Amino acid sequence: MAQNPPQNDPAALPLDDPGLAPKEKTVSGRRKRWPLYRIPLLWIMLFIGAVIGLYFQPPLVRTFFAVTGLEPGGGADDPFVVAVQQILTEQETAAIVNGDVIALGRLRPVGGTIAVAAPFGAGDARIAEIAVTEGQAVARGDLLAVLDNAATLEQAVLVAEAAVSAREAGLAQTRASVQASRDEAIAALELAQSAAENAALEEDRISELFQRGVTTRAELDRAIDTLTRAEREVARLSATLSRFTTAPGQSQPDEAVAEAELASARAELSRAQVEMTKSEVRAPADGMVLSIDARVGQQIPTTGLLLMGDTRRMEAELEVYQTLIGRVSVGDTVTFVTDAVTGPLAGRVTELGLQVQPQDVTSDDQAALTDARVVVVTATLDAEASARAAGLTNLEVIGRIATSDGGTSE
Repeated sequence: MAQNPPQNDPAALPLDDPGLAPKEKTVSGRRKRWPLYRIPLLWIMLFIGAVIGLYFQPPLVRTFFAVTGLEPGGGADDPFVVAVQQILTEQETAAIVNGDVIALGRLRPVGGTIAVAAPFGAGDARIAEIAVTEGQAVARGDLLAVLDNAATLEQAVLVAEAAVSAREAGLAQTRASVQASRDEAIAALELAQSAAENAALEEDRISELFQRGVTTRAELDRAIDTLTRAEREVARLSATLSRFTTAPGQSQPDEAVAEAELASARAELSRAQVEMTKSEVRAPADGMVLSIDARVGQQIPTTGLLLMGDTRRMEAELEVYQTLIGRVSVGDTVTFVTDAVTGPLAGRVTELGLQVQPQDVTSDDQAALTDARVVVVTATLDAEASARAAGLTNLEVIGRIATSDGGTSE
């Protein structure tokens, strides 16, 4: 009878079973291959984590830098990610050279540029003619452009002028008529007064004769009646003459009406002439046409028909870091340099800004801070420098302000 081998007998274990060897080798092979295709995935996850940390700067990353005292980019010779305050400090330090403050700025005409807008009330009128060219010098009031509503407004002016002429003729006619009527009334009154005087004399004579009994009562009554009618005629003509006679400084009523009608016509003419200005664009000041921003047939844009400025005197708006503005004073000399002009341009600080604002002019350095806080300092160029820079409005320049405190570079 066959016996089963003991279960604890190592010799009885099927160690050399050929059916188990492939399975064991397969598991062992898988364990050796696992790191090979997961290592790139690990690096990708680390890279994504680094990008997220740089971009979003979560609280854990901020806490780590705060605890360790490390700074972003501190371990690189040329870091592209550094603390904003570090950039600001470095740039402000670089903006001081031998005590002079260095600042970026732009050139412009003294007083700035003027964007010439459409006339008030021009509506949807379009440009019919542009009377100037870029670079042309103009004086205040010079015609810059004509709009296509000019013909309609000019016709209204002609109608108003005709009305004024008619009212002027009417006033002259009224005055002549009043003068003739006045003269006629004066002559009639004088004649009536003479007749009344004669009637009075006749009444006195008849009354004396009646008292002596030489004439009858009927003759006396007729004389009295004649005198009465003569006196009434004098009163009537006096009233008529009063219509044509006024106190000093007053107009005769008929003339006053004609004068009022003339004044109304002249007011209408003045209104039509004002309306006529809505078809013309004129220079608001002396200066030079820097650019024309519209063409014939277009409506004048909201940004203006053209840009002009008085380039006979130029100035620069320099942006000085807010921490350095205390070094700058009105009257400090300024030297401007730019590749567009041969040699430096000289000027002097004429005005300090009253508010801190974001930086607007930046250098070509990609690592330069673009949200620094600055104060605008205005420096006026001298006559010689203005003449050389007259045609370079908005040119970027580098200004070196010779500060009066004589500070040294930090």
